[in-house]
Amino acid sequence: MANDQKGKWLWPLLVAVLLVGCASSPPPGEPHDPLEGFNRNVYAFNETVDTYALAPASRGWTRVTTDGMRQGVHNFFDNLQAPGYILNDILQGKPAGAGVQTTRFIMNSTVGLLGFFDPAEAWLGLEPRSEDFGQTLGVWGVDAGPYLVLPLLGPSSTRDATRYPVAYYTNVLTYVVLDTATFGTLTAVNVVNARTRAEGAIRARDEAAVDPYVFTRSAYRQFRRNQVYDGEPPLEDDPYSDFFDEWDEEMAP
Repeated sequence: MANDQKGKWLWPLLVAVLLVGCASSPPPGEPHDPLEGFNRNVYAFNETVDTYALAPASRGWTRVTTDGMRQGVHNFFDNLQAPGYILNDILQGKPAGAGVQTTRFIMNSTVGLLGFFDPAEAWLGLEPRSEDFGQTLGVWGVDAGPYLVLPLLGPSSTRDATRYPVAYYTNVLTYVVLDTATFGTLTAVNVVNARTRAEGAIRARDEAAVDPYVFTRSAYRQFRRNQVYDGEPPLEDDPYSDFFDEWDEEMAP
């Protein structure tokens, strides 16, 4: 049964990779957004969900938790994704990065009490760094492809959308036997906690942008290029290139 379920994900993943590889790149500086009409509709849907569900839940979560508690929740869920980070470091030819992430995972899962605390960074200076399959494809030379806004998940691209099934099958939580209610509750806590941590960046976007959709598209594009090139992307003129630097500062431990 497990193999059959994985097979259901494998074919869409392979098809997505092929589509990404065949996607043509736009001229330098031009937004690659042939699906803009569809994307804007999904963006509007996501904003509605945020306005009426996530934002109120985020405000309530802030009232009943402390900064330290929210950081611990973030650490816990990030630690569950560590096997995926290790795998992608290996696929990208970064053995040192894989070693760091392996050490972090072992130390934080034990001494750090299932990852709620981060002694690997506090004691050894081993900083967290996420690596996903979209970044791996970028390192392999696969073009990002058209910009894509996913329902509930937000900004992405045809290349970066492949990260979600890979992340699912490399997340420790996927293999922990939980009833549906518990799994759903943990997922909701993760989503609301992440939304709370992103509050400052979302507010900055809304205050700075004439068109938040264009702002988000451009900022996401810059953010992903920065990740693929490990913080040293080729120079590219973009008026929103600093937005996700601020996002990183908001989300940093």
